[in-house]
Amino acid sequence: MGRWGLRLHPQTAEWMPGRNSTVVTEFLLTVFADHPAWGLPLFAVFLGFYLLTLLGNCGMILLIRQDRRLHTPMYFFLGHLALVDICYSSTVVPQALVVLLERGVVLCRARCAAQFFLFTFFASMDCYLLAIMAYDRCVAVCRPLLYAAIVTEKARWALVAAAYAAGFSSALIRTVTAFTLSFCGSNQIDFIFCDLPPLLKLSCGDSYTQEVVIIVFAVLVMPACILVISVSYLFIVLAVVRMRSPRGRAKTFSTCASHLAAVALFFGTLIFMYLRDNAGQSSEADQVVSVLYTAVSPMLNPLIYSLRNKEVKEAVLKSLGRSKVSGRF
Repeated sequence: MGRWGLRLHPQTAEWMPGRNSTVVTEFLLTVFADHPAWGLPLFAVFLGFYLLTLLGNCGMILLIRQDRRLHTPMYFFLGHLALVDICYSSTVVPQALVVLLERGVVLCRARCAAQFFLFTFFASMDCYLLAIMAYDRCVAVCRPLLYAAIVTEKARWALVAAAYAAGFSSALIRTVTAFTLSFCGSNQIDFIFCDLPPLLKLSCGDSYTQEVVIIVFAVLVMPACILVISVSYLFIVLAVVRMRSPRGRAKTFSTCASHLAAVALFFGTLIFMYLRDNAGQSSEADQVVSVLYTAVSPMLNPLIYSLRNKEVKEAVLKSLGRSKVSGRF
């Protein structure tokens, strides 16, 4: 029997010859193991977050497809961001709900690797799309007369396709590298899903080469995207300062503020998790932060873009108006 009353399968651990340890072939996933009374309240919270994520992002996609005023490059990228957020949250939250309800779930190595791959893929896609959206805003503000000629339909699809290809490649290499590590000793992961920091804590043997590869690809994704976003907004700020019209400045800042809020929330939590020394860090603090970037950020993105965006608010009101009219007949 496991700590949570789960019966662990016989193949969960195998003896490693010549070492005083066992090779882990299955993982016991738990959440807030030291606070079992939090299970049901957290289940309700996670379920609420997930339903709002599905409702908000599906609503955003339908709104963009239905309203012609939103058939612009900015909303094209936002539609893909909403789709990725649905997939991103669905990779983690449903399993977290099961973990909370059952007080633990046993995952085989292949299933853990599959979840790690999907999470890494969609998280990378979020990073790339936020960077692309920053570039899009930079061109719109700094080169308004050439915007339509630069960000063409072909260019939009090329940018999104490149983001998907880069995300897939990065996720595949990081997953293969991470799961060539040997895991031994305890098989318990006190985390809401199979993520890199808790997996590295279970690794044994020489993992220097794998960790270098993982870090290199992490640097190619997160800091590179942050650099693109920072440079884009530097040019935007310089362009806004040169504007003579106060109304033009206010409109530009209003348009960019929603994107900056989404960037700050998503990258802030990722930086806390992955670009710091994990030695001696609180597992509970990591779990709280993981909730922010896996459940809260995808849920808030549609809300952030709706509240700060005049076009989206007008499209919502128009859609609600149509619903009322059709309801009368």
